[in-house]
Amino acid sequence: MRIIFATNNPNKLAEMRHALGDRFELLSLEDIGFSGEIPETGRTLEANALQKANFIFNKYRQPVFADDTGLEVNALHGAPGVDTAHYSGSRDPKANMAKLLSALEGSADRSAVFRTVIAYVTPSNREFFTGEVFGSITEHMRGSEGFGYDPVFLPQGSDLTFAEMGIEAKREMNHRVRALEKMVARLKEIS
Repeated sequence: MRIIFATNNPNKLAEMRHALGDRFELLSLEDIGFSGEIPETGRTLEANALQKANFIFNKYRQPVFADDTGLEVNALHGAPGVDTAHYSGSRDPKANMAKLLSALEGSADRSAVFRTVIAYVTPSNREFFTGEVFGSITEHMRGSEGFGYDPVFLPQGSDLTFAEMGIEAKREMNHRVRALEKMVARLKEIS
């Protein structure tokens, strides 16, 4: 089965291809010849994921999924949430992490959850799949692997941030992969 993944992010694409293995043929936006920007104006993860999937589906009329991920910090009332990728006003991960660490300075509650929502769209179906990883925000950046907020996110039950544990270990507990596994299980049911 061929499925389009509506992303321009090479890190997300690599994670998803690894998670899918050879079960499905995953097409990137580059594979289908799309190089423009996809609208992302929703105020929830679900709205953004669906908006992106619908946009690509309406152009190519093939099964497509899109995701949106947010880091939700309890002490910040769920922020950065839907604004995770541009929390600092830019898409610079170091600037985003610096703003987050500054906002949490002196806070005793550093609990957080990484949440990914996948919207899957076909001509007859629209479904959502959610994956979560609970943890906390460290006081300083630690580690150099991964991307985004990985150097400051400490998953529950681990002494290592996502950036310290390495790509393979992170994949075993990744929020995006957890959502994808739910989607794959559903696709196996209906195909």
